[in-house]
Amino acid sequence: MEQFIVSARKYRPNSFGTLLGQENIARTLKNSIQRGQLAHAYLFCGPRGVGKTSAARIFAKTINCSDPGPDLEPCGVCESCRSFAEGRSYSIHELDAASNNSVDDIRALTDKVRIPPQIGRYSVYIIDEVHMLSQQAFNAFLKTLEEPPAHAIFILATTEKHKILPTILSRCQTYDFNRISVEDMVRNMKAIAEKEGVSMSEDAMHVIAQKADGAMRDALTLFDQTVAFCGKDVSYEQVIRNLGVLDYEYYFRLNDCFLGGDYAGAMLAFDEILSKGFNAQSFIGALSSHFRDLIVCKNEAARTLLELAPSVAQRYKDYAPRCSLGFLFEALGITSACESAYKQSGNPRLLIEFALMKLCNLSVKFAEAQPAAEAAGGFRAREHFSASETKTGAAEPKPAEPKPEPKPARKPTGLSLKAMLEEARNEPVPESSPKAGTAEKPAPDADSLKAAWTALAASETQMPRLASAIAQSVPTLDGKDIHFEVGNVAQKEWIDRGCRPRLEAFLQKRLDDAAIRLVIDVKKAEETERGMYMPSDKAKYLQENSPEFNALQKDFDLEIE
Repeated sequence: MEQFIVSARKYRPNSFGTLLGQENIARTLKNSIQRGQLAHAYLFCGPRGVGKTSAARIFAKTINCSDPGPDLEPCGVCESCRSFAEGRSYSIHELDAASNNSVDDIRALTDKVRIPPQIGRYSVYIIDEVHMLSQQAFNAFLKTLEEPPAHAIFILATTEKHKILPTILSRCQTYDFNRISVEDMVRNMKAIAEKEGVSMSEDAMHVIAQKADGAMRDALTLFDQTVAFCGKDVSYEQVIRNLGVLDYEYYFRLNDCFLGGDYAGAMLAFDEILSKGFNAQSFIGALSSHFRDLIVCKNEAARTLLELAPSVAQRYKDYAPRCSLGFLFEALGITSACESAYKQSGNPRLLIEFALMKLCNLSVKFAEAQPAAEAAGGFRAREHFSASETKTGAAEPKPAEPKPEPKPARKPTGLSLKAMLEEARNEPVPESSPKAGTAEKPAPDADSLKAAWTALAASETQMPRLASAIAQSVPTLDGKDIHFEVGNVAQKEWIDRGCRPRLEAFLQKRLDDAAIRLVIDVKKAEETERGMYMPSDKAKYLQENSPEFNALQKDFDLEIE
């Protein structure tokens, strides 16, 4: 039986042309070789599985190749290339810093650096996961890294650049590797599937690529796992079942519940998702991505940001017009807040169910815009009907009525929340003040004021203390100014700052008069014949009339002034 080699090793890049998604880095390295401007130390950093070590191997093979191709690709047939491919090269050395991170390991490396290469011009030392070196090992490595022999080149690779000492970073040319795009990974998997005789749909490959999160090595590992599970003929349904990915249909089904206000249907769908073993936190995160993709589809220029299979992307484009932009913004805010509060919640399931209920409640808030849209659609239908009658002669053409000149609308150049908020601010607001020429209403009588004041106190259910103060006070009327007395200046400032506009609006609506104004006054301090009571007067009164006060003063040896 032929020995199986995983795809991540079998199809590992062996030339700059096959290095996936890092074209700028490949071009820079080739230019440095062509011009003879090789540095003595390089640092390759970036996420896992994006080709850092592969790029280091390709670079090492190229600079030692005796007959590189016209595009500076290693020939693969010279002694240096063959010895490296067979694992017997004494010119290219690989060191795993995760298991060789001590000072002694670095000292052994510095002793080896003095030996010139047997084949080729350079001795290349590839140190993987270099951030795992200890502090002492880094310090022992500094001098050698700064001034190595002319034949020595160091290539350091790491996924955690922030853990490397600044003194090491300053001695290296740094190359930041990018995550590999979904399109590049799908294209690479198509080529591998064709070579391996595997039939897999493009939708299934997109699921694998998105699951890999920018790492080609992870994508090929999932590819092998899927082929082992499904065989040579792989379907989309088998992939999502094998990888534990939730089908997009669930998100559209939930979105229908949100738009219809069906909170029971949304909760039942969530229960079905949990019963299939899906993680609740991953679900709410994926639901946020669902709303994000719908927002992206609302703008033609932003649709390039979709990283979905063509059929799924088309489904999102067709579905997006059913959701208003305001609904999607608020829905994304709800799911994002739920996701951030998930780990701190004592009852995560209830937290997500409550978020689903709030999403269903959004349909009520945005339902007011629907009649206007239907009326506009009916008007366009009547125009179309009249035009068709004119063409067929079924009705006499009517003279066109002059239409009001539309206001010039500013076309958005992109998906701009600022522009949408500015557009909402510019919408006309109905005036509440009386129109010019109308007769001014008389001031309300005492009975109307008393009834409105009682209703105002009853309406303040969220602030019981304010309601009690309103109920216990007797308002006075000065023209159309209603005076409300409070105990001190702090209460007056608090009501003026946060409550007066609401109270005033209630009274205006109740009394059907927009000219009504609520004035907050401070009660005058009560005075006796001898003037206001001072603290010393109060203390003297307690001493003369309260034995308990005198006993407390005696026990604690208090001096009362």
